[in-house]
Amino acid sequence: MAPQQGRTRHGVPRKRRLALIAAGAVTSMALASVPVYAVGTVVRVADPPVPLVPAAPAAVIPPTAPKIPVAVTPAPVPGAVVPPAAPSASAPSVTPPRTSPVPATPSQTPSPAVKPPAFGAYLHYGPRGVARIAELSRWLDGSELRVAHTYLPGDRWSNVEGLPGFLDAWADWRRADEDRVFVLNVPMMERNEEGVPDWEVRQLLRRAAAGAFDHHFRRLAQRLVELKVPDTVIVLGWEMNGITYTHRCGPDPESWKKYWNRIVTTMRAVPGQKFKFDWTPNRGRDAIPWTQCYPGDDTVDIIGMDSYDQPRGMAFDEQVKEPYGLQAHVDFAKAHKKPISYAEWGLYRNGDNPEYMRRMLAWMDQHKPYYNTLTDYCPHGVWQCGSNPRASRIYRSILSGRVEPTPTVTPKPTPTPKPTPTPTKPVPTTPVRPPNCSPLELGDWVEYWIGGKLCVRTDWWERYR
Repeated sequence: MAPQQGRTRHGVPRKRRLALIAAGAVTSMALASVPVYAVGTVVRVADPPVPLVPAAPAAVIPPTAPKIPVAVTPAPVPGAVVPPAAPSASAPSVTPPRTSPVPATPSQTPSPAVKPPAFGAYLHYGPRGVARIAELSRWLDGSELRVAHTYLPGDRWSNVEGLPGFLDAWADWRRADEDRVFVLNVPMMERNEEGVPDWEVRQLLRRAAAGAFDHHFRRLAQRLVELKVPDTVIVLGWEMNGITYTHRCGPDPESWKKYWNRIVTTMRAVPGQKFKFDWTPNRGRDAIPWTQCYPGDDTVDIIGMDSYDQPRGMAFDEQVKEPYGLQAHVDFAKAHKKPISYAEWGLYRNGDNPEYMRRMLAWMDQHKPYYNTLTDYCPHGVWQCGSNPRASRIYRSILSGRVEPTPTVTPKPTPTPKPTPTPTKPVPTTPVRPPNCSPLELGDWVEYWIGGKLCVRTDWWERYR
């Protein structure tokens, strides 16, 4: 069929074709003295300016193609540099070309900071203990005490429930910083230090295992959630393998374990709670091997140990190796896939013992407990107890200045350049205009056949001022 009047055999109006030829000539003269950039690639074509072939501008970013057969491919023009566009998510079937990466200044990425083991001290059971945290920190040259530790009185059930006002100062301290840890020792019985005989403890444990005391612990959980400290670490029924407390395990281990599980289940059922339950026996065998009191992995989050420098004459190596000692504790926790803790530790039967202090701190640095809190009053302590000056110097010299580490900066490695493969037809993408770059409007067809829209930098002259 003959072409219509006024149109070429390519379907382009003659006036339009003449305008395009004129525009190409003007563009070639402008580009001969001005650096030209591809929109979205920011690749300098001429620096200093050099002439380019008019019919094939140097650098482009392809626009959306008009509706024509995709099989048509423009013939390459000698001397033209056409950088390929980035792959488009809309056309995954087309393999995009790869270019050799340009070496750049390595970017710096902060590596994750490794926190030192959280530590603190038991300083007083009430608000005075909260105030002393800052004082101890100053004594340690600004070391960050991330752990606060106190005990609920076990004289009567109303105190085991967390008497209103008793925990307020501790909750305020905890909420002031998200990285802080609040540790609360919770008795499992009232009259907890009254020397209740074994036969009575046995009866109490059996009643408790049947649910007689659940409501006291439900109220405690509710109070902690109301105080907005739902992630409190609860050291429940501590030193259960000994003979000191009414909540001891020895008179009836099976009932004791059922009771522990009831308490944890009851407290976890309170909406909003995130408690961590710390099961903490005394180091050593004591009245009963502590393994016989373990209630099971489902209700234990942390496996702790209270470890003082005793009995008299026992070296630190013996404390590590004795049956149910420090090494057995670490091994037991590892077997059960639980973190460890030391809620109570300090000097005792061997007096001012700097070797114990040095070795215990090294032990904790090695085994990374979830937290540790020194018992800081006489005869155990080093800050509030002037009877232990040598151990005090060791504690202070090792822990002074311990703060959150500054993230280390490691440069990203520069990618190794790869060989440039034979370029294929670029996939159309949405143009991205670089700053200070003015696009030239040459018409859809011209832009299609040259592979994209030209962009002339408007700030090139600043390089020659």
